[in-house]
Amino acid sequence: MTDAALDRAVDQGRILRTHVLRPTWHFVTPADIHWMLELTAPHVHKRMSTYDRQFGLDNRIMVKATGIFERVLRDGDFLTRAELGAHLARAGLPGKGSPLAHIALYAELEGVLVSGPRRGKEFTYALLANRVPRARRLSRDQALGELARRFFRSHGPATIRDFVWWSGLRTADAKRGLEIIRAKSEVLEGLQYWRLASGPRLRSTRRRVHLLPIYDEYLVAYRDREAVPHSAFKMGNFWHGLVIDGHVAGTWRTLRKREGLVLQVTPLRPLSSRDRRDLGSAVDRYRRFLELPVSLSIA
Repeated sequence: MTDAALDRAVDQGRILRTHVLRPTWHFVTPADIHWMLELTAPHVHKRMSTYDRQFGLDNRIMVKATGIFERVLRDGDFLTRAELGAHLARAGLPGKGSPLAHIALYAELEGVLVSGPRRGKEFTYALLANRVPRARRLSRDQALGELARRFFRSHGPATIRDFVWWSGLRTADAKRGLEIIRAKSEVLEGLQYWRLASGPRLRSTRRRVHLLPIYDEYLVAYRDREAVPHSAFKMGNFWHGLVIDGHVAGTWRTLRKREGLVLQVTPLRPLSSRDRRDLGSAVDRYRRFLELPVSLSIA
């Protein structure tokens, strides 16, 4: 998979960008978006309500704005946020800045808006009903079980606090999900970790060095960081993470030069010759993903 292939998947709607789980962007498949919204949107609405009130966005404004979105996009058009805002402004509604962003987020949570293809560097919006005409529906217990199963299959062993943080669910719902999937637990150093009782065997990898982006699941999906050894990693600086043997061993960023990209690594500890060799292999993988010239610089 390359960067260009991912862009095509987003433009074609095989990967959708929306707000779900928590008040932030996520990428979701068409098969999952409806049941995930139905399960988690009420919690996100509740968390956003305080900020909505600060901008004077009451239910009347939200409902009216959502109706306008449905009208201007119903023929399958794709509009940028600014273009949607212009339609709202003509109706006497907030059409710029943070209020517009909150209105669009509300419409996403209501299952009205979703991402469309990019227009140059700008994202567009579309009607979810046009992008995903056939919806997969799950009961509440089915949805809780499915979300818990997916999290602990890909992130376990993990704590309930981890699952609550990642999913945006209440603790009671998270515990119900664990019951549904009959997860097994083990206490290590005073923390209770959960995992699936059975599941597909994960394939091991010989790759020691990984260049992880800022919001990679390994860096942000856990609330109890004892099991994810990167206490030295300062997330507040919004740096990408260099991971070696499971530990964050440095940060990295890219600098655009005339001859291509320079991937600049800042280690948190001295790198051995083996570390440097495996780092070079990771840079080669990144180069193939971008399909661009990439050189390595170690600060």
